[in-house]
Amino acid sequence: MPLQTHLLSQAANQARGLAIDAIHACSSGHLGLPLGCADMGAVLFGDALSHNPDQPRWLNRDRFILSAGHGSMFIYAWLHLSGYAVSLEEVKKFRQLHSLTPGHPEFRETPGVEATTGPLGQGVGNAVGMAIAGQMAAARFNTAEHTLFDYHVIALAGDGCMQEGVAMEAAAFAGHQKLDNLILIYDSNDVTLDAMASKTQSENAAARFKAIGWDVQTVDGHDMEVFSRAFKKAKKSTSGRPQLIIAKTIIGKGIAEVQGTAKGHGEGGAKFAETARASIGLPKEPHFFVSEDVRTYFADHKKRLVRQYKKWEKNFKAWRVANPEKAALLDSASVRPSAAHLMANVPVFPADAKLSGTRAAGRDVLQPLAKQLPLLISGSADLHGSTYNYIAEDKDFDPSNRGGRNLRYGIREHAMAAMNNGIAYDGLFRTSCATFLVFADYSRPSMRIAALSKLPVIYIYTHDSIGVGEDGPTHQPVETISALRLIPGFDVIRPADLEETVGAFAAALENTDGPTLIALTRQAVPNLNDIPSHIRRAGVLKGGYVALQETAPLTHLLLSAGSELSLALDAAKQLGAGTRVVSMPSFERFDKQSKEYRDSIIPPSCRKRVAVEAGVTDLWRKYVGLDGAVVGINRFGISAPSPVVYKELGITTEAVVKAASSL
Repeated sequence: MPLQTHLLSQAANQARGLAIDAIHACSSGHLGLPLGCADMGAVLFGDALSHNPDQPRWLNRDRFILSAGHGSMFIYAWLHLSGYAVSLEEVKKFRQLHSLTPGHPEFRETPGVEATTGPLGQGVGNAVGMAIAGQMAAARFNTAEHTLFDYHVIALAGDGCMQEGVAMEAAAFAGHQKLDNLILIYDSNDVTLDAMASKTQSENAAARFKAIGWDVQTVDGHDMEVFSRAFKKAKKSTSGRPQLIIAKTIIGKGIAEVQGTAKGHGEGGAKFAETARASIGLPKEPHFFVSEDVRTYFADHKKRLVRQYKKWEKNFKAWRVANPEKAALLDSASVRPSAAHLMANVPVFPADAKLSGTRAAGRDVLQPLAKQLPLLISGSADLHGSTYNYIAEDKDFDPSNRGGRNLRYGIREHAMAAMNNGIAYDGLFRTSCATFLVFADYSRPSMRIAALSKLPVIYIYTHDSIGVGEDGPTHQPVETISALRLIPGFDVIRPADLEETVGAFAAALENTDGPTLIALTRQAVPNLNDIPSHIRRAGVLKGGYVALQETAPLTHLLLSAGSELSLALDAAKQLGAGTRVVSMPSFERFDKQSKEYRDSIIPPSCRKRVAVEAGVTDLWRKYVGLDGAVVGINRFGISAPSPVVYKELGITTEAVVKAASSL
C-alpha cells in the first residue's frame, strides 16, 4: 500500500511530543535524536520493519538497535505506538525507578529492546554480530522449500557512534565479510554534544564506507518518501554488501530555540516544551498526547504485522515436520548444557601427559565440547595460532561459507567483543572469542556490557601472567585478572592445570546467566596428578576447593589460582602435615557458594593464611585477611625467560614458605 505520509507525519510529531513531555517531566534525557529522527522512526515502525509487537523475540523479526542509546525516548515512543508492552504510563515514568523506560535502553528490561546501548558505538558492533548470527542461521536452517531466516539488522547511529573506534572496527569487518543483511542508518546532523561536529571531524563518511565495501545512499532524513525508498532499496539490495543510509537531519527538530545546534542534543530544549508542542501541532492539553487517528493507524498496522508473522509461523511448522534433525538442532539452542555431562565427554588426560600450557589443554578440551554443542562458535583476534581455540572439525565463517564456526576477527579486540555481544543478544548461537589476556583492556567496555546484560559470552584469553616471559611488561597482565574480577556478574576462571581446564570450559558453557573469561597460560604447568581428576574438574565449578587436605591439626592455609597453585603445593610439603592448600580458580563462583561450603574450604578458625598469584595482591585480602600474607606482584613485569621472571619478582615456593613461617 502507498506510504501514508499524512498519518505518519502526525505520528512523528506525536512521538516528538512524547519525548518532549517525558524529558520535561523528569528534567533529564536527550531530546536531539528523538526529535531529529522522528520522521525516520515513523517510516520504520509504521511501515518498513518486519516485526510482531506481540512476539518481541520472533526468530525472523527485523532487529532494530538504537546504537545512539542516549536518544532512548526515540525507541520508547515507537515501541509504545507500535503496540509493544510499553504502556503510556511507562512512558510517563521515563528514567524513574523500576520503569520499563530507563535512561538508556537495557536488554531484558523493555520488550522490543534488542541490546543494551549507551556507550557510543556499541550498538554498531552489536548489529554486526546479529548480522553474523542471521547469516549463520540461514545457512544452517533454511532449505529450498522453507525459508526461516531472512531478516535484516538495522542500527541507528549518530556522529558520536561513528567517531568511536569500536564502530569503525565493526564496520570494516562487516564490509570485508559482505554482510548484506545489515543496514546502518547514520543520523548525520552535524552536531555533537559539546559543539558542532565540524570541531572534531572532517572525513567524508560516504567515501570512507564505500572504500571498506559498503553501499551508500545519502538522503534527507525528514522526507519520508525519500527515506522510505532508500530503506526499501537497501533491504532489497542484491549487491552482496552491507548498506549505509546517511540521513541528513536537524537535531532537536521542532524546538526552534535550539534545533540544529549543540544545545539541542540534551535536555536543554525541554524548557521550551509548551511553545514546541504548539509549533508541531500538539494540543496544549493533555500532555503525552496521541490522537485516535494515529492509534488506529498503528493498530491496523499491527494487524498486518501479525498476519505476516502467522504466515511465517505456518511455514515454520511445515519446516519442523519436514526437517526433524534441523528442528532438534534449533531447539537445542534453548537447552542449558550440564557441566557434568560436558565433562563426562572429555577424556581424562593421561597421568604422564606431556607438560603443556593450559592454552594447549584448552585446545584439546574445546574439540569434544564443540562436537557436543554444534551451535558453539569460536573466534580469535588474529591469534588462532596462539590462543589455540580453532574448532578443528569445522572451517571459517566467510562469504563463501556462512555455515563456518570459526570467525577471524582480525586485530579488532573491542569490536570482536561487541560483535560477540550481538551474537549473544540474538540468542541462537553460543559464542566465544579469544586474544591475549593483556588485551582484555581493549575488550573491556564490551565485557562490562556483557555482564550488565547477563550475556553468556565466553572469552578464552591466553598468555595470562608474567609467564609470558620474554615479551615483557607490555604483554604481562599483572593487574588484568584482578580488574576483571571486579566486574559484577563477570566470572573469571584461572585454571591451574589440564583437568582444571576441563572444569573451566564446562563451567563456562553451563553458565547461561552471564559472561565467563577463562584465563590460560602459555608456559607449561605441572600436571597435578596427586589430586584426583574428578576433584579438580568439579572443584572449578564451585570456584574453590581443597587441593591438599591437611593430615594433622590445621596450622596453615595456602591459597592460589592458576599456574601458581603448584608453588603452594610444593610449599605445603615443607610447611608440614598441618597445611591445607586451596585452589581458587574463580572468586565469583566461590563467593556464590553457601557460607557452610565456604567455611569448610577456608575455616575461619585458621588465621595463618597465605595467598600466592603472579599478579596484584589486594583482592586476595578478602580471603587471607589483614593478618595474612599475599605473595604477588604490585609492579609491572620484566622481559626475560619465564622462570627467570618468576624468580626475579619473588613468585617462588621459597617465598611462600617464608611468608607462611613468618605469620
